Amino acid sequence: MKKLLLLPIALAAAVFSARAGDLVDQLALQTWTLRNLNFEQAVKFAVKHGIKDLQVIGNHIDPNAPKEEWAKKKAALDAAGLRAYTFGVAGTSTDKEKNRRLFEFAKFMGIRLIIVEPGDFRIWDNLEELAKEYDIRVAVHNHGIKSLYGNPAVVKQVIQHRDARIGVCMDVGWITSAGFDAAKVYREYDGRVFDLHLKDKRVEKTQGDDVSFDTHIGQGQANYKGLFAELHRTGYAGRLAIETDSGDFARDPEEFVAKAKAFVQAHGAAPVK
Repeated sequence: MKKLLLLPIALAAAVFSARAGDLVDQLALQTWTLRNLNFEQAVKFAVKHGIKDLQVIGNHIDPNAPKEEWAKKKAALDAAGLRAYTFGVAGTSTDKEKNRRLFEFAKFMGIRLIIVEPGDFRIWDNLEELAKEYDIRVAVHNHGIKSLYGNPAVVKQVIQHRDARIGVCMDVGWITSAGFDAAKVYREYDGRVFDLHLKDKRVEKTQGDDVSFDTHIGQGQANYKGLFAELHRTGYAGRLAIETDSGDFARDPEEFVAKAKAFVQAHGAAPVK
């Protein structure tokens, strides 16, 4: 009799496990999207939209502020049921001791990942040393194709021989506007993607340089169908941080974030096994 009772329970557990990889559960919010809000307003916004993980920017929590301010803001996040899971895109220096402040900040806040985009390749040596010392991961972010890390081939050269704590924060919008397929790039980074910026862009041809524009997630040219399939295939355990570069979306981020969540809810479900 006990064995018969256990069968439905086991079946239910299997179904739950199959759905546990729904990407909506991995949604986060890059607070650059909320750059027109102050810290208290950003906290209320995240709570309202049911997003618990924040990738914070200096406008909201400043690594160079006194520790008393860090403590106050961390307490506010804790009280609201939120966490700053990462910080970025952080400024960095060729001076290792200046970068140490960033790692001390991360350690204090409980942050296990720092997003960077160093303007000098030499900076990676001291960032790698600090990543090992503090056991905190560091991920390089990409902007457009003309930026230092706009080409994934450059990013791979930067990280390939470095400590496993050095990886990638892949901005899907900028990858797309640079002419790359997000699913293919993610796959070729071979497990070194620690974070994703959930962004979409469309590119318009002009007589000069091509121009890219932010769209709502799923309405641009990013290959989200392929990317989501890759995330499920590899068991991606990081976050998808909703972000926009659009000033229009940022002035009133309610609709943008709501539509981003709805898109992932509709298309990010784990395949039933």
